[in-house]
Amino acid sequence: MELTAGQVVVFQHRFSQNDFDRFAALSRDHNPIHVDPEFSARTRFGRTVSHGMLLYGLISRGINALSPQMGLLQIEQEMLFRYPTYTETEISIRIEVLQFDPEHQLAQMKTTILLPEGDPACEGKALISLAGSRADFQGIDRTESDSTVPGSLMLKHLRIGQSAEVCRTFTDRDLEEYRDLTGDTNPLFTDSGFAVKKGFRTRLIPPPLLSGMFSDLLGNRLPGSGTNWLKQNLHFSAPAYVGDEVTARVEIIRLRPEKDLVNLAGTCSTGTGERVCRAQSLVLVRDMSAGE
Repeated sequence: MELTAGQVVVFQHRFSQNDFDRFAALSRDHNPIHVDPEFSARTRFGRTVSHGMLLYGLISRGINALSPQMGLLQIEQEMLFRYPTYTETEISIRIEVLQFDPEHQLAQMKTTILLPEGDPACEGKALISLAGSRADFQGIDRTESDSTVPGSLMLKHLRIGQSAEVCRTFTDRDLEEYRDLTGDTNPLFTDSGFAVKKGFRTRLIPPPLLSGMFSDLLGNRLPGSGTNWLKQNLHFSAPAYVGDEVTARVEIIRLRPEKDLVNLAGTCSTGTGERVCRAQSLVLVRDMSAGE
């Protein structure tokens, strides 16, 4: 199958507070802006808001809907979170093919989540491999830099070079819960036989679930409770499989006290030391004081 520029998939979805709570349990991101109505009422949001990676799960579902039987493989994803998504809000997920390279079977896509009024909850782009095989992972993107940026050394309790990490092994049950929450039925995540035929050892951990480990770190550890995700860039360089031990790590590389902004570099690696994901995060820490 070949995609064509201008090809579009659109669908609607509505999350409940129970969905937020379930994703908090799945991702282990119990940041109170998602799950604690009293805490959230004291923030600029006024009530609980969706996890960014839960929204990413809908983007992944929409990408797969372009070719449900192919097992499309994600290489890169950029997301800019512009407006909050609240419970019981009907959002529209729109995936548009911008370019398709038939020789390399790669597609650039625009990924958008819109609120009922037309405001963008999330805007971004994705790079997708249609072949969906083990050979399509392109390795570490050497053009990205994780170096620190000159500037302030302190913001609240935060400092340049501060880091945090977490280890986790995803199970079949985790992948089933992810599928039930998002509707993402990509066979690379749901069918081990299909994944093996594509050259993989077994089922892959879905990118939104893998990058949910960053959500755990940012919302619970560094910077911590009240952190609001503004921007996320992800590059997937190798497969991560269900049953693998994965270590996620984030490090502060820039602080902007005048705007309450923090930039962090992140990685996910397997137990063998292979890096499977590289990330750049921008977060707002203005609401960290809401719990005080």
